Amino acid sequence: MKNILIIGSTGQIGSELTMELRRRYGNDHVVAGYITGAEPKGELRETGPMALADVTNGEQIAEVVKKYDIDAIYNLAALLSVVAESKPLLAWRIGIDGLWNILEVARENHCSVFTPSSIGSFGLSTPHVRTPQDTIQRPRTIYGVSKVTTELLSDYYFYKYGVDTRSVRFPGIISYITPPGGGTTDYAVDIFYSAVRGEKFICPLRKGTLLDMMYMPDALKAAITLMEANPDRLVHHNGFNVASMSFAPETIYAEIKKHRPEFEMDYDVDPLKQSIAESWPDRMNDICARREWGWAPNYDIRSMTADMLEKLTERLKLGSTD
Repeated sequence: MKNILIIGSTGQIGSELTMELRRRYGNDHVVAGYITGAEPKGELRETGPMALADVTNGEQIAEVVKKYDIDAIYNLAALLSVVAESKPLLAWRIGIDGLWNILEVARENHCSVFTPSSIGSFGLSTPHVRTPQDTIQRPRTIYGVSKVTTELLSDYYFYKYGVDTRSVRFPGIISYITPPGGGTTDYAVDIFYSAVRGEKFICPLRKGTLLDMMYMPDALKAAITLMEANPDRLVHHNGFNVASMSFAPETIYAEIKKHRPEFEMDYDVDPLKQSIAESWPDRMNDICARREWGWAPNYDIRSMTADMLEKLTERLKLGSTD
């Protein structure tokens, strides 16, 4: 990769991915794409180029690609699961019509494309334990439907046009930098904010609800490592399972209490979030990612919890986690 465009650079993953790519490839080689009303700020704005790049405007994307001689696009534009259910038409327009625009630009300009999928691409009929790489996918949310379509459309452009498309199925992502943005797994971020602020946490998911999760540094590692992987080793291209840790609300609560003994949690189940969570895997089997491009996470629940509490406390300036 010489020059990279991040679509959705101010979003949950995009803001941190942009900075990590700039550290690796140089500030001038990574363009922060944004939409009107969500302009980059602070370090994201100051450290490198930025450009208006609305995924629903194919001509605009093409202009940016040509102006900056882009050869790799990270397409992170999407509505998260709960928000998407309230705005299904917009979710489709951004997630699928937008992807079509990106793939067409990539085909015409010889760019590689990373567009993440999700554990949301699975459904109730999918095996929930050690979910295979290749298995039934029948989601009942617009978020999930759009993610399955993302995988299939990306594969189509690879096999028909030779566009180098790649993607992983992200679990819930936990970050101390980017606040939650309307996802089913966001409770696993919210709980840390409550712990650091000394507040009682009200969990929207039922006790025992297992979900795959991942710490943001590992999520960035997965995206970049896959895009840097030797294409000759790839049997799959889109929709790689990537796993790091799986836990239920009471498990992460118990882990946090090891650092914050006074922390309290109660339950007030959100029916929509609970129904979505129950349709997703308990734990994915990521053997294909490990074999084909050397995937391996750096964090488990213990190391993630300790680091998350330390970094979030520092960020919120609320004292020590001790």
